[in-house]
Amino acid sequence: MSIQHIKDLYDYRNLIWILAGVDFKQRYKNSILGYFWSLLEPLLMLSILYVVFSNLMKMQVEYYALFLLQGIIMWSFFSRTTTGSLLSIVIKPNLIKKVYFPRDILVISSCITALLMSIFESVVFILFMIIFRIPLSIYLVFIPVIILIFFFMCLGISLALAALHVYYRDLRYIWTLVLQVGFFATPIVYPIYALPPALWILTYNPIAQIIYLARDVTLYSKPPNLASLSYVIIVALCAIIIGYWIFMRREPNFAEDL
Repeated sequence: MSIQHIKDLYDYRNLIWILAGVDFKQRYKNSILGYFWSLLEPLLMLSILYVVFSNLMKMQVEYYALFLLQGIIMWSFFSRTTTGSLLSIVIKPNLIKKVYFPRDILVISSCITALLMSIFESVVFILFMIIFRIPLSIYLVFIPVIILIFFFMCLGISLALAALHVYYRDLRYIWTLVLQVGFFATPIVYPIYALPPALWILTYNPIAQIIYLARDVTLYSKPPNLASLSYVIIVALCAIIIGYWIFMRREPNFAEDL
């Protein structure tokens, strides 16, 4: 991505926010509960998983309900950014063919929409922190940094998926399976130390590291682990570089292949 392209994205910043806002509103258009679905979805998932796993984990994990809820919210952000962005190019063929604008705007706006939904969900998490009287730590200042790193990681993956899906339409089904496996391969319902030694390779999952960094600074009043923080920064940089490389190589032929 060139300096000129960054300038172009800045010039189109209003369009990015307009597209994100329209997409966010469309998700809940004509629904009775509207935006409250953003609050209910993680609570429903929490209820199901808590009932299933609480007896196994409550003696091992402090604040297990919040431990679980935060994992669900952050995984939902990853799932929404990637699945929404994967379709962001192919569902707008007329726009791609008739109007010029940087095509990655569609992916960026889709990721911002997912971020807005996660902000709504985080309201539930904050309410639970108040109810459980979780002490607020100075280390909470790292949350915006962790979220920003996570956003760029998801954006990089989303750019690659959106570009490749134009040519390989089976990718959406493959990615659905990857997400299903990834949910249970990521320590969302269980702590990392619950894994048997043979599966500790899963600790190198960057999403697992992101979730644990967030849990440390919110639930357990711990500073972020510098090794983990450095690791996810490197992964996010690699993701955004590779994602943009794939997207820019494929972008010139989008109109022909849609």
